Amino acid sequence: MGSLQLKSIRKAFGGHEVLKGIDLEVKDGEFVIFVGPSGCGKSTLLRTIAGLEDATSGSVRIDGDEVGHVAPAKRGIAMVFQSYALYPHLTVKDNMGLGLKQAGVPRAEIDEKIAKAAGMLSLEPYLARRPAELSGGQRQRVAIGRAIVREPKLFLFDEPLSNLDAALRVNTRLEIARLHRSLKATMIYVTHDQVEAMTLADKIVVLSAGRIEQVGSPMELYNRPANLFVAGFIGSPQMNFIEGERFGDSSAKTVGIRPEHIGLSREGGDWTGKVVHVEHLGADTIVYLETEKVGPLTVRLFGEHRYDPDEIVHATPVIGAMHRFDADGRVLGSGSRGGLPADA
Repeated sequence: MGSLQLKSIRKAFGGHEVLKGIDLEVKDGEFVIFVGPSGCGKSTLLRTIAGLEDATSGSVRIDGDEVGHVAPAKRGIAMVFQSYALYPHLTVKDNMGLGLKQAGVPRAEIDEKIAKAAGMLSLEPYLARRPAELSGGQRQRVAIGRAIVREPKLFLFDEPLSNLDAALRVNTRLEIARLHRSLKATMIYVTHDQVEAMTLADKIVVLSAGRIEQVGSPMELYNRPANLFVAGFIGSPQMNFIEGERFGDSSAKTVGIRPEHIGLSREGGDWTGKVVHVEHLGADTIVYLETEKVGPLTVRLFGEHRYDPDEIVHATPVIGAMHRFDADGRVLGSGSRGGLPADA
């Protein structure tokens, strides 16, 4: 079991309030990811769950038990940090088993748990090596293995892939996903990388300035953002935002349209614009436009397309994919696309 309940969590450092009333429930076995910009409070929230920070007020419950006054080591959690925090003089095997050894677990049981974790993480060939003899990805796997052998109620990950290069990030991300399916454990993961969030999470928690903006599955947040902040934060390239008046919508302060929901043509379309810049990514082509009617636009085309800077082109949005927001940034109306009917 590894459920988590947070009720009215507030955290202040002096006169600065970092967490401003967090309510959240994580079910047993869920993979939940906290995302948000730097300074939004996601790492502070994770540390509060772990007991490394004390909440100024509010309740933290693990499996229904209040743990606000329980020491971190007694909460049944294991944490994987951005830094590997491995002991350089110990072998991989000894690094993985150190916590169990200090807890007085019998040697045979420690060896059994290390062997099981090493098998899951493909670390068997490296058990006798020291951290300096490993790659960055291998070191992070050792840190994850050290958490696995403890068999915690909750796994907490604090930006564990930040120090890895792009290829290792992808490989380690796949290993973490496979690990979650294998262990069926509850995992809470902090990242600023929305690709990690979209590809790993069962449920994403979007934070901004110490508050939860929206909670939902990756595609719920992508297709039905609750407000302007979530709409702009989730998705790459970022959603286009157009003033409602410029778009001809008097009831919406802002209209949003994702780059992939805009078509581009040389023959004609709704908005005429000049190409500012083109990014050729192989699988995608990203075209940046400046239009007189609705302002700057980003268009994502699938596959390779040839457009040149200063070329005049015509853009046409998919009307049924529009998102509409009021003056406070909240989504307007109901429906699958920011208030538009499902068949719009």
